[in-house]
Amino acid sequence: MSQEAIDPGSESRRNFLGVAAAGFGAAAVLGALYPALQFLWPRQKAEAGGGKRSLQVPLAETPVGEAKFVRFLNKPTVVLRPNEQEVFALSAICTHLGCVVKWNERSGELDCPCHGGRFDTKGNVLGGPPPAPLPGYAARLDGDYIVIEEA
Repeated sequence: MSQEAIDPGSESRRNFLGVAAAGFGAAAVLGALYPALQFLWPRQKAEAGGGKRSLQVPLAETPVGEAKFVRFLNKPTVVLRPNEQEVFALSAICTHLGCVVKWNERSGELDCPCHGGRFDTKGNVLGGPPPAPLPGYAARLDGDYIVIEEA
């Protein structure tokens, strides 16, 4: 009795398994290459002809010596007004593990509630585990508004 008489579909099964294995292999290779290609050719930040994104915060909402939390560029941001002439806009995301900082009115500092990080009104690290200062945005006074812009 011949091998073909025992298993008449073995050749077609073998072809199917070969094609399936090649397909899964190609998918795995493409899946591994996609992040590398995204890293090598990142998307453009701004469209041609587009300006900087900005946000206006009414000056009355941020009295001297206080902080106001807003969303800018879809991220938590804190606007600080230490005196009449200065304003600062900082990322409200702690550089240690990404917790959102809180304003401590008594000490005039930004505190991270997760691990005790402390920042001054310019975003500099005062204590705790944060490895870097809070990133800042360009902020200026413009009439009755504080204007925050992309750096």
